[in-house]
Amino acid sequence: MGGAVSAGEDNDDLIDNLKEAQYIRTESVEQAFRAIDRGDYYLEGYRDNAYKDLAWKHGNIHLSAPCIYSEVMEALKLQPGLSFLNLGSGTGYLSTMVGLILGPFGINHGIELHSDVVEYAKEKLESFIKYSDSFDKFEFCEPAFVVGNCLEIASDSHQYDRIYCGAGVQKDHENYMKILLKVGGILVMPIEDQLTQILRTGQNTWESKNILAVSFAPLVQPNRNDNGKHDSVGLPPCAVRNLQDLARIYIRRTLRNFINEEMKAKGIAQKAPPKRKRRRCRRRRINTYVFVGNQLIPQPLDSEDDEKMEDDNKEEEDKDHSEALKPEEPPRNLLREKIMSLPLPESLKAYLTYYREK
Repeated sequence: MGGAVSAGEDNDDLIDNLKEAQYIRTESVEQAFRAIDRGDYYLEGYRDNAYKDLAWKHGNIHLSAPCIYSEVMEALKLQPGLSFLNLGSGTGYLSTMVGLILGPFGINHGIELHSDVVEYAKEKLESFIKYSDSFDKFEFCEPAFVVGNCLEIASDSHQYDRIYCGAGVQKDHENYMKILLKVGGILVMPIEDQLTQILRTGQNTWESKNILAVSFAPLVQPNRNDNGKHDSVGLPPCAVRNLQDLARIYIRRTLRNFINEEMKAKGIAQKAPPKRKRRRCRRRRINTYVFVGNQLIPQPLDSEDDEKMEDDNKEEEDKDHSEALKPEEPPRNLLREKIMSLPLPESLKAYLTYYREK
């Protein structure tokens, strides 16, 4: 599934194409997509395909096409502080993007059938927290993943504001999914080859809207134990943050606001570094006709304008290439710099930076 938009050269290029095709329509969704590099969730040797609008699968590891994730993120209508459940959380790519919007006071849970994929997701999450500069630009709701079949969730589990299911749901499991949703909540799932948005309007009332025609592998049916019953799966607890964690959140928020105000006072705008645009060479042809025997044959000839356009394009490409060869300065992480400049013990600085290594 996918192929709805042109392939990109990098993550930003892919997002530009998704915006142009109207799959990404809101600023919060765009920021989340730009902050998480899709290529980081691919295995080594497969990253060349990361920025194509195509699904990818290797063993149990699977990523849906970017256009699907875009529609899902838009349909969920995410807001800070909401609770989110990802049924079939996979690599954690979607859950991590969701966490950037939910913020530190949201709930971000995922359940995944395969234990090796859960370990892969945890490794990718740890790498994002430790090494990505995007982590310091957002207030993050860290996902918590558990292993299990999403059709075996314990009956006494809490309900969620937003739910996404990343596998095809059979009609007889539709009500099971709806019960997990709070009143006023939104469920997005593929059912009968349609990506569907379901809004719970009341205790027993729902509104449904088809978003996009899709093709998903169906949910794996649960196995029965020796007693002929299903083993129930417990979801992560909805724990209240401790005072130490709350203090870190508010200190980082205060410092981030201070940095923004300081830059505004100096007239320094925070802008993303400019991206080099791709140039496509368009050639015009002039058709002339020549006699070959008794036949009049059209023969395309290059015009002088074509040659001039090609020369101009070549000069621009050479200029871009020479600029690309210049070493780029790494972007400054102003929040980290501010924390490290504080007159605090090194252990406290490390805690405030989440023990990040750069």
